[in-house]
Amino acid sequence: MEQRKRKRVRARRPRISRLRRKLLVASALAVLLLLALLANLYYVAIVKGPDYAKMAQRQWQSSLSLKAERGKILDRNGNVLAESYTTYMVCVNPPSITEEADRERIANILSTLLGVNYETIMSKMTKLNKDGKPYQQVKIKDQVESNIIAQLVTFQENRAISYYADVKRNYPEGNLFGQLLGFTNVDGDGQTGVELSFNTALSGVDGKQISETDRDGKEIPGGESSYIAPVSGATVQLTVDTGIQGFLQNALEEAARTNLAKYAYGVVMSPKTGEIYAISSYPTINPNSPPRSDAETLLDLSRQRMVTETYEPGSVFKVVTLAAALDSGTVTDRTTFKCNGYLSVLGQKIKCWRAKGHGQETLAQAVQNSCNPAFMSMALKMGTDKFYEYIYAFGMNEKTETGIGGETSGKVTHRKYIRDTDLARIGFGQSISCTGMQMAMAVCAAINGGELLKPYYVQDVTAANDTVLEHHEKEVIRQVVSADTSAKIRKYLTGVVDSGSGKNAAIPGYSVGGKTGTSQKYDENGKVSSTLLVASFVGFAPADDPEYLCMIIVDEPQVPVVYGSTVAAPYVQQVLRNVLTYFSVPTDRKENAVSVPDVRGMTVEQAVAALKSAGLDATYMETEKAAAVQRQSPSPGNFVVRGSPVILYTAWTTFQGETEEIEMVSVPKLMGKNRINALDALTKAGLVMDYDRSKSAGTVIMVQYPEGTKIPKGSTVHVEFSSGVTE
Repeated sequence: MEQRKRKRVRARRPRISRLRRKLLVASALAVLLLLALLANLYYVAIVKGPDYAKMAQRQWQSSLSLKAERGKILDRNGNVLAESYTTYMVCVNPPSITEEADRERIANILSTLLGVNYETIMSKMTKLNKDGKPYQQVKIKDQVESNIIAQLVTFQENRAISYYADVKRNYPEGNLFGQLLGFTNVDGDGQTGVELSFNTALSGVDGKQISETDRDGKEIPGGESSYIAPVSGATVQLTVDTGIQGFLQNALEEAARTNLAKYAYGVVMSPKTGEIYAISSYPTINPNSPPRSDAETLLDLSRQRMVTETYEPGSVFKVVTLAAALDSGTVTDRTTFKCNGYLSVLGQKIKCWRAKGHGQETLAQAVQNSCNPAFMSMALKMGTDKFYEYIYAFGMNEKTETGIGGETSGKVTHRKYIRDTDLARIGFGQSISCTGMQMAMAVCAAINGGELLKPYYVQDVTAANDTVLEHHEKEVIRQVVSADTSAKIRKYLTGVVDSGSGKNAAIPGYSVGGKTGTSQKYDENGKVSSTLLVASFVGFAPADDPEYLCMIIVDEPQVPVVYGSTVAAPYVQQVLRNVLTYFSVPTDRKENAVSVPDVRGMTVEQAVAALKSAGLDATYMETEKAAAVQRQSPSPGNFVVRGSPVILYTAWTTFQGETEEIEMVSVPKLMGKNRINALDALTKAGLVMDYDRSKSAGTVIMVQYPEGTKIPKGSTVHVEFSSGVTE
């Protein structure tokens, strides 16, 4: 019996084990469910908690961003160049508009006053979110002027329409500082110029207002609210002067219009400190209304070409060559040169701008004459290594770091690739490229005692709490030449204006120094063009102790003869004369000042006589004596030194694209000669004969120009013969 009991016990054990296993499985499942629940709670509370909190907060709170007022931009005297004023953003609250008739009425009101399409407004008011409900608020238009808001308020649609203060950028001086200041987008963020470079400082920090709302998104009266005040942007004060900027911009426009140029650009600055008083390019841009719809035009007009454009500087670069040659001891005040109209280098004749040459000349005369062979000789005598030391020291091939956007560095070919022919050309400003700002800073270094300076246009950046965030002042990069060399450079460049190619820059009562420059550009095929030219002039005053330097570059002028002395120098004179008067700089010379008479409308011959009576000279084309003067430079009313030339342009004036002096020849005696003899006489004189080939026998009975008339070599002369025998 005990044996049967043991059997029964053994028989029951499997059932107990199965129950135990079921309990274990159930326990395990319970644990897993608990872990899953805990994991889900962790995910909801910890991982997604912040998101859900924000979603909940959005349901019972409204958050309004408060736009910070953008900082002002001022000139050196505190005049406002850029400021922001209050405008408004208009929004509609769709949940507050339940009737279709109300929606239509409000859409009509907004469309009429805001100039927004009616259908667009209706679409925004009826648009549903992902939950199938109307949006709590939709924006209709921003930057709405306060007078429009005043009209909207009269309709008393306070629940349906909301208004939020916004800011709009204003530039009181219009296009005067177009490229320098730049402009902002509709959101108030800087896009170009100072607005972009100092966007973070100018923007400030936006504030926020938070209010409790009910389930319909309406503010609960007496509910809790919090307010974080916006922090206004910093004030940026520039070194530029509104008055001087006006002088420069007027001169650039006149230079471009008078010379039918593609662009004109320039700078006025202190050679002692490097601070920029004015900088501009023409055509310019009005930041109040930039042409946003035309990206190509917008980009072109926004360029500050003094730092973005590179060019071969031409004869202005001779200042660097002269400084290097004097400082290195390669030449002295007693050095002389002989110019035959060219210099032969490695069997290649490299011409002087004056075809017949300058003959024997001193160093001072070579500088006044801007004689190419003299400067080629200086470069070759220094040698590549020595000359290149100075070229790099003067800042070529490196950016000036003005801080103005888009600055480039020019190009200096590595010395290992330079042959003597290249070195000779670099000596007079070819085969090397730079920006206008690089060239201006190099000249500053040559005349200010030898210091290469870092140019700057920002004086201070000051936070809203009056903390100075940035301050800029004179910064010397390196000493380039000695003070003694610099003094000699000033003397030689003063001679250029007093007695040389820079006479058009002379200012009555003041000593002025300067240098002309003319260079060729490359066409679209990469070849040197005879018609795409750049004329420039850099001048400074007072010459003995320079306070102000002005450089103007005229790009692609379309006039008969292109020289820096005629195309650019008169406008540098105009700017410097105004600046010296503006700052009440005492005169340092006693000279007779002459007011330029208005000779427009006169024939060239009459104009020459009128100018002579006023004590002035005239520059004109001999072949245009009978034509009427349409433009003149300097313009009427300007005061210039007695004996200064006035450039005359007529309707006959056509572009010839000469960079060298035009050789004038006399029309030979042709009357009574037969065709063969007439052709020989004209060919010998360097002229081309034009005639009717159906009437080319007999003798000459008519000549286009009287015998002895001076016309450019290579010109065509029309003649007529007495007989009608066909060739």
